Amino acid sequence: MVVMGLGLPEVVMVLAVIVIKVIPYILFAVLVALVVRYLNARPRRDRERKTAHSLGEVLAEERRRCGMTQEFVAHELGVSRQAVSKWEKGASDPSTHNLIALAELYGVDAATLIKSVERDGSKAASAASEG
Repeated sequence: MVVMGLGLPEVVMVLAVIVIKVIPYILFAVLVALVVRYLNARPRRDRERKTAHSLGEVLAEERRRCGMTQEFVAHELGVSRQAVSKWEKGASDPSTHNLIALAELYGVDAATLIKSVERDGSKAASAASEG
């Protein structure tokens, strides 16, 4: 096979040189595209991180925002640290009285705590209770 007066070994050599010189540019372009994609996804990741999915996550987030420990919250409410831990893990829910006390302690309205809970979870729960 002869291409432009070059034999097969010369054609292979020319193609190899072209590939070797082009690959770094292709890899760089792919890397830039991946970095741009990662950076564009950051606001979404931050929103997802900030969106609490359960009452327990909302309570834990508010406690951390206020710089309080579970022990401190438990002492202020007159409950055990394990009770606060169970609320934050979602193993149990605080009573209405304790929820209001938590809201006051965290400096927010009790309705704000409840409204912060993701609606999809509550819709799924209400659908399950209806079915």
